Amino acid sequence: MFTFLVDNEISIELLQQQHRAELYELIDINREHLRQWLLWVDKRKCADDLQPIIKMWLEKYAENNGFDAGIRHNGNLVGMIGLHYIDWKNKSTSIGYFLAENAQGKGIITKSISNLMEYLFERLDLNRIEIQCAMNNVKSKAIPVRLGFINEGVIREGQWLYDHYEDIVTYSLLKKDWEDKRIVKKLSI
Repeated sequence: MFTFLVDNEISIELLQQQHRAELYELIDINREHLRQWLLWVDKRKCADDLQPIIKMWLEKYAENNGFDAGIRHNGNLVGMIGLHYIDWKNKSTSIGYFLAENAQGKGIITKSISNLMEYLFERLDLNRIEIQCAMNNVKSKAIPVRLGFINEGVIREGQWLYDHYEDIVTYSLLKKDWEDKRIVKKLSI
């Protein structure tokens, strides 16, 4: 199991089978909030529904093809973040995330992704990070914009969500863009 410390309040932790009940409770308490943007929410009806999913996440991590991990704030599970895959040939990945409604507005996702970018660009030597968000999900779209990701365009009606299509905005950040921002930040200090 890995734990990635973001700061003294936030950590990213690979979830294990013993976390099923805790994860289910997070989903269940936030069901209406998450359902606005995530199609899989209704499929999670009890903690045991998470058993094959956590197994799949652990296999993906073991195969070095991304991860799905819990976000803890002051020790409490408040969301998830993950790499959907890692395209090693093209040195790219895609980040996904969700956060409990009562944990929003504290910079938890922004700080998590910001710290994760250093790991992805420096340690894994990736070249491209992508984030996709529903066009109408204003809070989710604000995160890549805040972190300097470039809006690459819209996939029109790119996701079926229960009873309607959602347009999907694609953002990306390249390693060279990230390095340039780090140099400017150091010079301004």
